[in-house]
Amino acid sequence: MNGKELDTILLDHKNWILNKENGKRADLTGASLTRADLTGADLTDADLIYADLIYVNLTGANLTRADLTGANLTRADLTGADLTRADLTGANLKDANLTDADLEGANLTGADLTGANLKDANLTYADLTGANLTRADLTGANLTGANLTDADLEGANLTDADLTRANLTDADLGGANLTDADLEGANLTGADLTGADLEGANLTGANLTDADLEGANLTDADLEGANLTGADLTGADLEGANLTGANLTGANLTDADLEGANLTDADLTDADLTGADLTGAILKG
Repeated sequence: MNGKELDTILLDHKNWILNKENGKRADLTGASLTRADLTGADLTDADLIYADLIYVNLTGANLTRADLTGANLTRADLTGADLTRADLTGANLKDANLTDADLEGANLTGADLTGANLKDANLTYADLTGANLTRADLTGANLTGANLTDADLEGANLTDADLTRANLTDADLGGANLTDADLEGANLTGADLTGADLEGANLTGANLTDADLEGANLTDADLEGANLTGADLTGADLEGANLTGANLTGANLTDADLEGANLTDADLTDADLTGADLTGAILKG
C-alpha cells in the first residue's frame, strides 16, 4: 500500500468518525504497512485484522476499540498509543514498544509480547489469558484487575508494577523480578514463582495456594493474611517478612530462611519446617 492510498483511507476514516456523508470506516485487513509512519493517527474502531504492521510508527495513535486480531506488530512503536478496549487477540507484539500505552480493558488473549517494552503502560482489567510475556519489561505498569491466567511471565521485569487483585492463576513467573510490586489481593493459585524476586513486595491477602515459591526471594515482603496453603517455599528467603495471620497449612518450608520473620497468629498446621532458620522470628499466637 502506497502513501497516497493510506492517506485516502485515513481521511475517509476521519470523516466516518465525524459522521460525514463521504466517510468510510478504515479496513486494513491483511494490509502491509511495514515502516509506515502513523504518528498521531486516529484509527478508532478501525479493522486491522491480520494486518502486517512490522516496524510501524504508531506513536500516540488513537486505536481505541480497534480490531487488531492476529495483527503482526513486531517491533512496532506504540509509545503512548491509546489502545483502550482494543482487540489484540493472538497479535504478534514481539519486541514492540508500548511505553506509556493505554491498554485498559484490551483483549490480549494469546498475544505474543515476548521482550515487549510495557514500562508504565496501563493494563487495568486487560485480558492477558495465555499471553506470552517472556522477558517483557512491565516496570511500573498498572495491571490492576488484569487477567493473566496461564500467562508466561518467565524472566519478566515487574518492578514496582501494580497487580492489585490481578488473576495470575497458573501463571509462569519463574525468575521474574517483582521487587516492590503490589500484589494485594492477587490470585496466584498454582503459579510458578520459582526463583522469583519478591523483595519488599506487597502480598497482603494474596492467594498463593499450591504456588511454587522454591528459592524465591521474599525478604521484607508483606504476606499478612496471605493464603499459602500447600505452597512450596523450599529454600525461600523470608527474612524479615510479615506473615501475620498467614495460612501456611501444609506448606513446605524446608530450609527456608525465616530469620526475623513475623509469624504472629500464622497457621502452621502440618507445615514442614525441617532445617528452617527461625532465628529471631516472632511466633506469637
